[in-house]
Amino acid sequence: MSPIILASSEGSSGMFGLLYAGLFLIGVMVVILRMRSQTLALGFATTTVQWGLAYLAMMGPGPVVGDALFALTLAAPIAAGFVAARTLRDQASPVGVGLVSGYVNLLVVGGLVGGGSSDSAMITQGALWGAGMLVGSGLLAWIGGAFGSKKSAAWPWPAPAALFAIVACGAIFLLLITGGLVTGLEAGLAVPDWPNTFGHNMLLYPVSEMKGGVYYEHAHRLFGMLVGATTLTTVLVVFREDRRGWVRLLSIAALLMVCGQGLMGGLRVTGKLTLSQQTAELSPSILLAIAHGIFGQIVFATVALLAAVLTTSWKTAAPLGGFAGAGSVRALTLAAPFVLIVQLFLGASYRHLQIPPRDGHPAFHPVWAMHGHLGFSIVAILAVVLAASRMSAAAREKPELKRLGSCATVLITLLIVQVLLGLLAYVAVLMRKDAAIPLWELAFTSAHQATGALLFAAAIQGAAWTRRLVVTAQSERA
Repeated sequence: MSPIILASSEGSSGMFGLLYAGLFLIGVMVVILRMRSQTLALGFATTTVQWGLAYLAMMGPGPVVGDALFALTLAAPIAAGFVAARTLRDQASPVGVGLVSGYVNLLVVGGLVGGGSSDSAMITQGALWGAGMLVGSGLLAWIGGAFGSKKSAAWPWPAPAALFAIVACGAIFLLLITGGLVTGLEAGLAVPDWPNTFGHNMLLYPVSEMKGGVYYEHAHRLFGMLVGATTLTTVLVVFREDRRGWVRLLSIAALLMVCGQGLMGGLRVTGKLTLSQQTAELSPSILLAIAHGIFGQIVFATVALLAAVLTTSWKTAAPLGGFAGAGSVRALTLAAPFVLIVQLFLGASYRHLQIPPRDGHPAFHPVWAMHGHLGFSIVAILAVVLAASRMSAAAREKPELKRLGSCATVLITLLIVQVLLGLLAYVAVLMRKDAAIPLWELAFTSAHQATGALLFAAAIQGAAWTRRLVVTAQSERA
């Protein structure tokens, strides 16, 4: 998340944009210094849930369902306060959870007051909305905490930094889903400029103007800002909670990857660094769209890996060697993610290069990408099955490696779901006859993409845990 991006503005007030960006970033630092990591994690998790519910509500599911979803956004701080009081009594403050959630929600205040006639009016309205969010969210969480104040058995929560990294994974996963919907709804170029949105500072674009494809594209950008704030906070939490230098470097790498992914997504739209909205001055890039889709899944897997290495289980694990097949399990689990990267490239290429039917013209399917993705899926399936089978066998042979057995179960389950979704998505795409996008095609293609991200992250987890738990003579010498 870049202050330059937050502050850029043409159509909206530059002064308000600068003030908005500066106060938010300074506030992030202050909040981190004042709040416990568990409080921060629950607060950011609450905001992530609220944004997911609000996103669904604004998709237009109908007045009854929409109102119910918006009501659930108000219930989220209550539930978070309840959880904080009931299960993290001495580690998290219910009111603090609400205040953190309300503070992160200030990212959307600009959309509520954006388009104002003057700086003073926008600042006044923004201050009122911001105060309302902070007070309201804190009050709702306090109510939840009051209901959850009864003592109960302790829950097995992850270590503080690991918990926050898990929350970051959730935010990134939602970002992947919204990105998949942008592609599925063919709304990738609905907003012509970047980092602005139709000349407005990205965070000041009025919610009232978010219609159709513009809604999906702009909402994806807002989720990117949420992920930026969450990942930045993850780095600060890691530095506070963990002294291992390589883990701190991994957290910084994750933040840089998030920033790079955001830049790549913007350049996919404009082709170069420019604030222009003029079509003649822009050159959208399909290649960057493909790279953006692949790299997003790598970012997700990286933060998931960070969450794993921050757990107490990782820190206390005792490596095991001296059993037959130690080398093969390490090799096969390492090969699986690389094979899946190739499959991700072929799938992203097909999705972005295929042209749907419209204006009486049939659909265009890039043969190399379509046949490559279908054919190479056999290789990907074999790679995952072999890796999972060796992990499972190692876990059966050595009870100390039961973690590998769990990784294998997750891998196989996700693989089965992914193959089924892939077949359904393929049939749905081929059956489409005109420009109208069938709901079932959107559902299957988006679910296939999201499950692919989970499968790749699970393969990375399997490779990482294998290297943590399984030692060979060569690795000992290294």
